[in-house]
Amino acid sequence: MANLFSVEGKVAIVTGGLGQLGRSFVASLADAGAKVAVFSRRPIEQEALAELFPDHLDNIRVYVASVTDKEALEAATEALCAEWGVPHILVNNAGIDSKPNGAAEQNGPFETYPQKYWDEIIDVNLTGVMLCSQVVGARMAAEGRGSIINVGSIYGLVSPNQALYAYREKRDGVPFFKAVSYAASKSGLLNLTRYVATYWAPKNVRCNLISFGGVKTGSFDKEFIDAFLERVPMGRQAQVSEYNGVIQFLGSDASSYMTGSNVVVDGGFTAW
Repeated sequence: MANLFSVEGKVAIVTGGLGQLGRSFVASLADAGAKVAVFSRRPIEQEALAELFPDHLDNIRVYVASVTDKEALEAATEALCAEWGVPHILVNNAGIDSKPNGAAEQNGPFETYPQKYWDEIIDVNLTGVMLCSQVVGARMAAEGRGSIINVGSIYGLVSPNQALYAYREKRDGVPFFKAVSYAASKSGLLNLTRYVATYWAPKNVRCNLISFGGVKTGSFDKEFIDAFLERVPMGRQAQVSEYNGVIQFLGSDASSYMTGSNVVVDGGFTAW
């Protein structure tokens, strides 16, 4: 019997595929037999690429294309189609957030949050997903098949709990707030996903959202982690690899009747 969860022989695009989560998605899909194109805003030397993906160089390509640049996306997609054909899977993974140790105004009160930071994050996290879906999805629709997977967040479902960051003011003497732009951008993905799903359903192009919880990266303060985990029923953050399965599921025929859905993978965070 054929493996319902197989992505072998499929062509996938992963935007932001050189970041921590993106690298894991790329390697996982390549491990499963897919050909994977990374869309990255920065070039990478072949030697560095070989260090990241030592086992899959034959099945991985990197195209320089910012998700906010439609012309670059068109050119990268055309080049990919010329080599491997029209993609079967698009993982809209590229995203940015305010830097925890960035300028004070980036993480300051809502009342004075600068529009330039709002624009930067919305442009990548929401507009970028729309542009990638336009460019790649149109080609999928012409082929009569495809799966678009949008990478969201628990903060697209619930507001950030600012109490988790209260320790920063006690420690540093400066108020710290999780910025509005990230939550707004990820929430916007909910209805962008539904729109694309219903728009292209007659063309057999599916579109689903994954809302991820916290990921263990080693880059967060212990005070934040301790407070965050008190709100996670499973009592821990996800390992990066624990998100690979849902990517493969949504890219495979196992999810052939799923579209417009939001798959929450958060250790139970939003269940409380």
